[in-house]
Amino acid sequence: MKSNAIVLTGGLLDTISAKTAHGLIRGTDRFSIVGVVDQKYAGKDAGEVLDGRRREIPVYASLEEFRKGGRAATYCIVGVATKGGVIPDSLRVLLTEALQSGYGIVNGLHEYVSDIPELARLAQEKGLEIIDVRKPKKIKDLHFWSGKIAEVKCPKIAVLGTDCAMGKRTTTRFLVEAMRKAGYKAEMIYTGQTGWMQGAKYGFVFDSTLNDFISGEMEHAVVTCYHEAKPDIIFIEGQSSLRNPSGPAGAEWIVSAAADGVVLQHNPPRKQYKDMEFYPAYIPDPKDEIALIKIYGAPTVALTVNTAKMKTEEARAYAEKYANDLGIPVVLPLEDGVDSLVPVFKSMIEQSKVK
Repeated sequence: MKSNAIVLTGGLLDTISAKTAHGLIRGTDRFSIVGVVDQKYAGKDAGEVLDGRRREIPVYASLEEFRKGGRAATYCIVGVATKGGVIPDSLRVLLTEALQSGYGIVNGLHEYVSDIPELARLAQEKGLEIIDVRKPKKIKDLHFWSGKIAEVKCPKIAVLGTDCAMGKRTTTRFLVEAMRKAGYKAEMIYTGQTGWMQGAKYGFVFDSTLNDFISGEMEHAVVTCYHEAKPDIIFIEGQSSLRNPSGPAGAEWIVSAAADGVVLQHNPPRKQYKDMEFYPAYIPDPKDEIALIKIYGAPTVALTVNTAKMKTEEARAYAEKYANDLGIPVVLPLEDGVDSLVPVFKSMIEQSKVK
């Protein structure tokens, strides 16, 4: 059974800083989300705040208000990303209240709740669990790249983006769901804390892994998934982007995981990398990024559009233009879903079986 959980967003529910909360609101196989604590949207439905779709997840002004509502929860989940991944004083106060109220803590920030003495002591006194998702594995449990990726015969699709915070994880989950609905065994390799929180079984937290072991952990996750789950297709959640100066990532997805194809996510209005507007580095046109991906060794089989700061008709016009220019499907995942891409992957699966 899934544990009931409430998500803490601290007034940031409608911002990109709450993307962990957004993922959990859209769906999780690990927890049952029974509420969101966000003083700005108290009384609303969290799904309606997120994207206009009611999901029966009420928003409360405080933990006290949630408790008065009579619903039970086992965990409080930190649903926001803070600057530098630190736990600010305002969040410490909320986490203290959560522990005092009998809730365990699930935290995906870089700073660990279990490393804060007063919070760790309080959790121990009350017999409550603290799960710091980004805590790295012990060295003995890490893997070097070995070449075993060659054992994986099903298609491996890397879901990359032209920048961070593009919605890569959401699109990856949508693709898995679409393929399962179409009757295929599809699995997701998570590479971030929210993917784990959403219940993906196979993966690792990319930005908490020592650099020497990233390629090996990527390979190990994919190979383990292939042998245990025996999927028809594997989708790998991307992180950051190939050319983001503050955290270039993507080569391991294509090279170390031997990706058979790439789905590239792009937001046309975004011209510079997130939080780096001060620096003269500009997000490339998708055509140029697709060319770079091809040099790394994988074809881009579809382009998906993040429509933030776009009107729907504008996004559709963009999609039509790029579908013609690039000769690949271009879709709007949030507005239209990704079912139209199923034939692309069906063909790849069929081809993999005759090799």
